[in-house]
Amino acid sequence: MTDGRRAFSICLQPVKKQQQIRVMLVDDHPAFRTGLAALIENEPDLKVVAEAGNGTQALQIYQDQQPDVVLMDLRLPGMGGVETTMAIRKQFPEARVIILTTFDTDEDIYRAIQSGAKSYLLKDTPNVELAGTIRAVFKGEQILPPKVANRLARRLQRADISEIEMEVLQQLMKGRSNKEMALSLFVTEDTVKARLKTLFSKLKVHDRTEAAICAIRNGIVHLE
Repeated sequence: MTDGRRAFSICLQPVKKQQQIRVMLVDDHPAFRTGLAALIENEPDLKVVAEAGNGTQALQIYQDQQPDVVLMDLRLPGMGGVETTMAIRKQFPEARVIILTTFDTDEDIYRAIQSGAKSYLLKDTPNVELAGTIRAVFKGEQILPPKVANRLARRLQRADISEIEMEVLQQLMKGRSNKEMALSLFVTEDTVKARLKTLFSKLKVHDRTEAAICAIRNGIVHLE
């Protein structure tokens, strides 16, 4: 009889509730956020606690909610995903951000990781992998899928482009001649030629056309 009462008592003890990872979604497409939230809510240990449609809003909401993990789109109105990640981490160094995007260029990945993002996933990532990455990042891990890691390694092999060289590249993308560049940048044509030579070397290309193609392909510049 005593054993029976003891067993009954054990059964009545409250079951510990599983800790839920609080997730924030940042994406400018409401329909995508709704679908993503539904997928996440199917996981018993994950819970969407906040949503934002742009970078400025995301920073404000993060300050109020301070979620465990943020799923951040790369292209956002106004302040982009990289800039938003940097702004959040400047105030909250321990913030855990996962970039979730459709873009996978070398430069996008590089800038995202440089901003402090803990992972970089594409929006077609399987649900199981996405949930697993959220859990891993919550624990403090940095997760990069093999394809993303390879692109990042390739980008790290290329020298950084300076602000001055970026100005020349942007002028090049507009199809401007050396003389037009010189007038626009208030430098001599010889200076433009020197900057182009350095730029071509860093991009490992031989001419303007190759430079433009390389810049677009690797996400150094984006066509609006």
